[in-house]
Amino acid sequence: MIVGVDVGGTNARALLVDPETGSVLGRHRTSSAGDGPTLVRSICVLVEHLRAEMANEANEANEANEANEANEANKANKANEAVDAVGLGIAGLADRSGTLRYSPNLPHLTEFPIGPELANAVGVPVTVGNDATAATLAEARLGAGRGSDHFGLVTLGTGIGTGFVLDGHLLEGSHGFAGEAGHMVVDAHGPTHITGQQGPWEYFASGSALGRLGREAAAKGGFDRGLEQAGTADGVTSHHLIAALSDDDADAASIFDGFCREVARGVANLVVILDLERIVVGGGLTEIGEPLRSGIDHHLGDLLLGAEHRPGVEVRLAELGDDAGALGAALLAAGDA
Repeated sequence: MIVGVDVGGTNARALLVDPETGSVLGRHRTSSAGDGPTLVRSICVLVEHLRAEMANEANEANEANEANEANEANKANKANEAVDAVGLGIAGLADRSGTLRYSPNLPHLTEFPIGPELANAVGVPVTVGNDATAATLAEARLGAGRGSDHFGLVTLGTGIGTGFVLDGHLLEGSHGFAGEAGHMVVDAHGPTHITGQQGPWEYFASGSALGRLGREAAAKGGFDRGLEQAGTADGVTSHHLIAALSDDDADAASIFDGFCREVARGVANLVVILDLERIVVGGGLTEIGEPLRSGIDHHLGDLLLGAEHRPGVEVRLAELGDDAGALGAALLAAGDA
């Protein structure tokens, strides 16, 4: 068995995974707050919880009645298997040594050797990779990337994460840093992002950007519904805009259309560079569903150079939800890249 862990800016999610089938046999989550040693201790607790659940399942299976003996014996065998490895998907530049070199969302972990420290603490090998790269592997093997040898995953949340499969292989790059397209600059004279860059794609097309667009519109009298819900323009969030969109609010629809165009602008750049045949859209904003997918798809046709002369680029929603990063981390630890 393998434990896959997805570490984001606020939470760490751990799954107990059967690497042969990709089945999830247990799950736990905790806060990712604190410095490196604190996070290592928190992840150790997650691993121990999952180990304890395996032991409990084994005990319950051993007490099963004879009518269910064969089925329960199989469960017992699975539960008795030890945790062989831990895979860790983390937001930022994680190199092949397991050190997180840089992360704008986890600044307290900069240059922290989380892989070696965690391996010491849990007593099994630990594989570390970028969270979006890990999620890409999961979608490639188990989700919306199946059947495509050339696709990109774009996760839309607080920021933008990306990962790529090219010629059927996960793209990791020379240091394991490949897939940071959210930080590519799309407006050299644009506003300054939290990273200090001017005009990166993430500034215009992330979940944070959607909330900002709602606030800006409300302040200018262009999103009355959001103003009513939040009380003040500064209080408007992406959740207010999504709720208004689901109620067919015209202002929300207009704001959202502009947002989808910004997402499609970055996607078009990726397609031009990598000749992708499919884009899989994941992250928290996929709760919006088909309006997000179709909005990106609509604008991609307008923004993609030579679109009328290219085979169509398929836009799909991710299938694995919040589990994708931890599942992919487990697959990385199993050597399934």
